[in-house]
Amino acid sequence: MMAVAASTDADNKGGLRAAGRLSCIIGTLLVAVALHGAWRALGRTSPWPRRFLRRVAMILGADIRVVGQPLTRDAVIVANHVSWFDILLLAGTAGARFVAKAEVAALPLIGWLAGLNGTLFVQRGDRLGVGDQVATIRTALAEGQPLAIFPEGTTGDDLSLLPFKPALFAALVPPVPDIRVQPVRIDYGAAATDLAWLGDDAGDAHAKRVLRRAGRFTVTLHYLAPFDPADYPDRKAMAAEARARIVAS
Repeated sequence: MMAVAASTDADNKGGLRAAGRLSCIIGTLLVAVALHGAWRALGRTSPWPRRFLRRVAMILGADIRVVGQPLTRDAVIVANHVSWFDILLLAGTAGARFVAKAEVAALPLIGWLAGLNGTLFVQRGDRLGVGDQVATIRTALAEGQPLAIFPEGTTGDDLSLLPFKPALFAALVPPVPDIRVQPVRIDYGAAATDLAWLGDDAGDAHAKRVLRRAGRFTVTLHYLAPFDPADYPDRKAMAAEARARIVAS
């Protein structure tokens, strides 16, 4: 009976914690949207989408530690992939935009927020459209905002790094003027087990677990030395170099 009571109490606390965090996120969103609109009305580049995403990470318990200097313009950021939390962190610290499958654009609220942050929506399963995807990415890079990619192609457990798929590196062949590649290692420390989003974990269940998670955690983003893609012969060599730097960090 005592074990059942303790479990019920923990469940109640988790529910209250999730509700409180959701309330904070909604309040932060309303403020960020109002400020974003004001910035846009004045013809200024709005920092509020990335500030909002960073704040969401903090509301969910993250104490963010940055090692190295993030490139905030003219960069392809290449990172290991553990969770959707990675998006909050890379957008919040480097102002990065992302590549997402086209279906994300249709999702309520999430698609809208992704659009505000400049997300590139592509048809991931369309092999015949790869050339169009590459052209879209090259055009976006010329706009200056950093673009983050996760070349593992799926989320992992933060304990090992999967092989890098070189497909998206094709956007850097031939090299885009002034664009550098910056590898980043995201380290969730002891919280990795709770935050990793693995293949058998439904999205809503994972989000619920993160919202209900007790305590805070430190996540460290290691922004490593960037390199010039022009120094490498092809997309496979670029992918290998980015992975090697992350492994060695």
